[in-house]
Amino acid sequence: MLRFDAVSYRYAGYAKVVLHDIDLTLAQGEIVGVVGANDAGKSTLCLVASGLAPGSIGGGLTGTVSIDGESMAGKPLYEFATRVGIGFQNPTTQLSGVTGTVFEEVALGPMNLGLPARETVARTKSALAMLDIGALAEREPRRLSGGQAQLVVIASLLAMRPAHLVLDEPTAQLDPEGTRLVGVALRELASSGTAMLVVEHKTDLLEGLCSRIVVVDGGRIALDGSAGAVLGDARLESWGVEPPSRIRLVRAATARGLDPALLGEPGPSA
Repeated sequence: MLRFDAVSYRYAGYAKVVLHDIDLTLAQGEIVGVVGANDAGKSTLCLVASGLAPGSIGGGLTGTVSIDGESMAGKPLYEFATRVGIGFQNPTTQLSGVTGTVFEEVALGPMNLGLPARETVARTKSALAMLDIGALAEREPRRLSGGQAQLVVIASLLAMRPAHLVLDEPTAQLDPEGTRLVGVALRELASSGTAMLVVEHKTDLLEGLCSRIVVVDGGRIALDGSAGAVLGDARLESWGVEPPSRIRLVRAATARGLDPALLGEPGPSA
């Protein structure tokens, strides 16, 4: 379980607080989506959840971040790294640069965990298969497209099977099929008990992936609820978030006097 209790954070050298009194809990196997406008504090939330803030980049943090009931205050960054995996929007920042093939890149994490060779190979093959990128196994990582690199980074995280996973726009460079494959892989990982915090602009993905969604606005949690309730909330666009296409279609039909049932959907949420 990953938990925030009254967590506030400001970056080093800045007087302004970026996160304000965040209370949030991720249970085992739960996928929680995070939405909000640009600069709302979503990426900062990911940095704090992973321990990179303030552990690596400094700054001031108040409140408590705990993992499985243990406060992480003052813990060295490597203790976070062994318990929380993180993926960023730009995959080139996370490729190691020391491997010659995609297979070696994905296997690097399990190897660093000290897993036996047989287990490392099995996890690597499984992660590549989940994202349908087995054909890239012998490719040099530096010769990947942006979308391919993003899938390889996600595969590297999947191969480590972390207890907690934080993803900041993991499908930003992916086409619809790549996005679908990531959704399938994340659901499978969650079924094994991994708790996930997923920042995404693609609300269509979050609607089918998440059990809960939180809206971050001005560094505060403005709304926290079930995926259906949050994504159907009439205030969503005022927070800079576009509702899923299904909800937009239903609302458009209703505005024109059509019965949403003709689309196979219920009426729009309040």
